[in-house]
Amino acid sequence: MSTTTAAVGRLTLRPLDPVEDAELLHGWVTHPKAAYWMMQHAKLVDVERAYMDIAADEHSHALIGLHDGEPAFLMEYYDPAHRELVGLYEPRPGDVGMHFLVAPTDRPVHGFTRAVITAVMTRLFDDPTTSRVVVEPDVSNTAVHALNEAVGFVPEREIQKPEKQALLSFCTREQFVAATGVPA
Repeated sequence: MSTTTAAVGRLTLRPLDPVEDAELLHGWVTHPKAAYWMMQHAKLVDVERAYMDIAADEHSHALIGLHDGEPAFLMEYYDPAHRELVGLYEPRPGDVGMHFLVAPTDRPVHGFTRAVITAVMTRLFDDPTTSRVVVEPDVSNTAVHALNEAVGFVPEREIQKPEKQALLSFCTREQFVAATGVPA
């Protein structure tokens, strides 16, 4: 997948290597900006182990997002019938759960985070079996709620996960296209 916008540049995705990318990810997930990632006090070995677990799990996947060839964001997606949301809602065939994290930077680019979530959603909907994307951000993460809404997510209800109170939200392929104009 590759997306290019005049304002942001080229966004691409590559498979995450839990060993090779652990140090990079450690810097991202322990940064104060990533508080909602809930890994603030993780050690390097904890991050490596967490992503080795994802790599070994047939129901979870992680990708590194590149901005003009440089690592700039993280994308995770999972089968909510088997991970994260088991027992918290009734999954439908074609549901895919998603998380994303934009790396901290000293040189922010206007519109970058919205371009990232749009690229992530485009990647998910590139799979014809994906009919709906599911997210469960912390209820207090208003910035991500606004981003989610901008790409078509509709909140359904609050749910209690073991680690947080979350806002369960859904975005169908049609809602994504209507919100962004990006063909999916």
